[in-house]
Amino acid sequence: MSKTSSTPAIARPDFIEGMARGMAVLESFSTERQRLNATLAAQRAGITRAAARRHLLTLAHLGYLETDGSHFWLSPKVLRLSGSYLASARLPRVLQPTLNRLSMQMGESFSATVLDGDEVVIVARAGPTRVLAYGVHLGARLPAHATSTGLVLLAALSEGALAGWLEVHRLARLTPHTLVDPESLRVALKRIRADDFCQADQTHELGVQALAVPLRNLKGDTLAALNVVVGAARNGSERLARELLPALQEAARELRPLL
Repeated sequence: MSKTSSTPAIARPDFIEGMARGMAVLESFSTERQRLNATLAAQRAGITRAAARRHLLTLAHLGYLETDGSHFWLSPKVLRLSGSYLASARLPRVLQPTLNRLSMQMGESFSATVLDGDEVVIVARAGPTRVLAYGVHLGARLPAHATSTGLVLLAALSEGALAGWLEVHRLARLTPHTLVDPESLRVALKRIRADDFCQADQTHELGVQALAVPLRNLKGDTLAALNVVVGAARNGSERLARELLPALQEAARELRPLL
């Protein structure tokens, strides 16, 4: 079973504790926690309040945070990090033309995501100007267990990696259809693994369906997932199976030699 990503080993003398803590503080900010004080940042980063305060002040001094003297929040400078990735990374550049073509042909919104912890990150996207689903934009981070691409990427994990993932990540309920029981999730992932695609019906947002397939390289490693998002109309499932699934599968086959 292929993995979606790996973390290189590092010798202890080469590991910079201060940098790791600073990044932990920066990653403490999220959609749910947009403004943090030193106490909250310390709790989320797992460091002391004094250390969190120093890191917050340093990040503000460098321009990555803004502050009113008590609370801190992300500044636009943070976008330099994601912008540099999207501009320079090979994967988004390879995928974007295919997503553009699919969107023009089908008139729907297509995205490609990668797995990052308990979330998927949209690294390429194309679609109509109308916004169908909340949070579906370039660079957005969505809960893996509640999205079609996330389920596809989790299904690509080895049994050991999936067990480790389930031990450390909470399965939050976003809608009545979200899988929040680990065993139910395992069963669903087994089916997705056998089908080699995932159809998620209102698991992330009510009124929205999504269909995803894995994107593999020639070695068989799953590097990303490709999906389409449509409304949960009565005939939505029929169109997903009849038109959109074959289009996604063909695109995945065409991309495989390029990944």
